[in-house]
This record gives sequence, structure tokens and C-alpha cells, in this order.
Amino acid sequence: MKTYSSQQLTTYIAILLTSLATLLLVFTWWLSPGIFVILGFVAVFFLVSYFYVMFVINKYISDKIRPVYKTIKDLPLSGKKLAEKSSDSTNLLSNVKFEVEEWAKAQMKEIERLKELERYRKDFVGNVSHELKTPIFNIQGYILTLLEGGLDDPKINMLYLKRTEKSIDRMISIVEDLESITKLESGELKLNMVKFDIVKTVKDVFEIEQWQAEERNISLKIVNPPPKPVFVKGDRNRIMEVLINLIINGIKYGKKQGYVHVSFHDLEDSIMVEVTDNGIGIEKKHLPRIFERFYRVDKSRSREQGGTGLGLSIVKHIIEAHNQSINVRSVIDQGTTFNFTIEKAK
Repeated sequence: MKTYSSQQLTTYIAILLTSLATLLLVFTWWLSPGIFVILGFVAVFFLVSYFYVMFVINKYISDKIRPVYKTIKDLPLSGKKLAEKSSDSTNLLSNVKFEVEEWAKAQMKEIERLKELERYRKDFVGNVSHELKTPIFNIQGYILTLLEGGLDDPKINMLYLKRTEKSIDRMISIVEDLESITKLESGELKLNMVKFDIVKTVKDVFEIEQWQAEERNISLKIVNPPPKPVFVKGDRNRIMEVLINLIINGIKYGKKQGYVHVSFHDLEDSIMVEVTDNGIGIEKKHLPRIFERFYRVDKSRSREQGGTGLGLSIVKHIIEAHNQSINVRSVIDQGTTFNFTIEKAK
């Protein structure tokens, strides 16, 4: 349906009234020329009054709307101002309607974003509390047992002290991982960008984690190893941390007598590193959330395997700090593949 501005309507009404007045005057002149002058004055007075009233109304509306319009246009939203629409147009009311609608839509999006952040904050605080609560209660129980006489029992004292030490180590790991994520997010943790051989780095990680793989009878292997070194640019220690997390994941959630394979793919300006296992896999519904802090696909089993629940979140932050990306694909009972890119060294 076509719409008209207030000025267009005013013009059309004026033309209509003038036409009617002209017809009336002609008709009156034809009937009685004597009153033609009187009606002429009445028509002119009516038209002048009409245009004067319209002018006053439009000016009043403009004076009231213009400050509001200016305020809305000057409001910053997510670092941007609302786009101008025909700023030189005289149709102020139409512009105001458009701007207010756009502003309202943007505000609704901002409110939804803030609600999502609030939900995330509540989940995060709840998760931290839950993760810390377990080792704290364990420590409390062990110490109370020792204080109540267990300290004098050689069968109990060393066992409970060792368990206390494990719980303390778990708390330290959680705090250190949280500190790492915070520094990565805030940009406090600067990357030490160097040129290094990514293939050798993977071999170094295999050596470090070989004992865990042997415990579960899982083989670690580089698939189709490149015939020469593959040099990339990045923070070697942080990329090693990424590889350790991904390979440990493959070992912990892999099937016994299974494998964890690493492969490399040349993508012109970057190298894609893939870490694949033939383990239990991850359900599709969980895949979008596995990089969230403390998110666990199987909470009971994850805690049995150890870890803080922050490993994959740290991995994602490290890769994004390198301006690269990480992805995952998985099939239940067939295995999981993580892949990330890293810039080639020139």
C-alpha cells in the first residue's frame, strides 16, 4: 500500500479544496453574480487559514520531534551510530519513524546479548564452584580423619596425605587454567612468535605422553610424515600445549588398543594439523559446546579420567590468539577428529 508524506497530503488537499472552491465560485457566479465577491473573500480566507494552521502544526511537531531525532541519531550502539537515511530530506517524521524502528531492533539485540552474557556468567560461577567444591570437601574429609586419630595409624596417615596432595594439585590446576584463559582473553598473555618445525613438536609431545598411551595400549602415530621439516610461525610452547590437550583427549577417551593419529595438510598460506582417534566419539548435540569452559559430555566419566574441564577452552583461546581456527567432527563409537590451522613460516 502506497503511503504519502504529510507535505504531499497537504498539497493534495490544497489542490482539492482550491478546485472545489473554483467550481463553487463558477457555479455561484452563474446563479447569482451579486454574492460572487463575498464567497470569493470567504474562499480566500478559508485557504489562507488552512495553510496557516498547517504551517503552525508542522512547525510545532518539528520543534518537538527534532531534538528527539537528534538524540536518537547521536546514540552510540555497539560502537556504531545509526545510519542516516536521507539526512537532507524535509520529511522529518518519516525519517524519525525509520530511525526509531532501527534503534529499537538494535536495542532488542543488545538486550538479548546481555541476557546471554548473564546466563553464561551464572553458569560459569556455578561450574567453578562445583569444580572446586569436590577437592575442597575431599581435603576437609582427609584432614578431619587424620586429626581424629588417623595420624597415628601408619596404614591411614600416608594414604590420606597422598590423597590430600592429589586434591590440592587438582585445585591448583583449575586455578592455573582459569588464569591462563583470563590472560588469553584480556590479551595480557603475549605470544612469543617464533619459527619452528611443527612435525618435530608433535614428536616431542608423543614422547611426553607415551607413558599414558602405553597404559591404555593406544598407539601414537604421525600419518604420512612429511619427508622434510614443516616450519610454521607461532608460539611453540602454546602450540605444544594445544597438541598435548588434544592428544591426551584422544588417549583418555580412546578405545583400548586404539590409536591417536596426527596428520598435516598444506593449505598454501597455512598448515592444517589434524588429531584423530578411534574412541567413543561425541554426540552431535554436544559438538557446538565442547569448547566452553567446564563443559563435559559425560561428567562422571570425565572426572574419573582427571582434568579440569578447561583444556579444550584453553586450546580454542590459544588458536584464536594466533588468528587461526579450530574445528571438530565426531561420530559415536567411531572416533573424533580435531583440526586447527597455523600460519606457515616464510
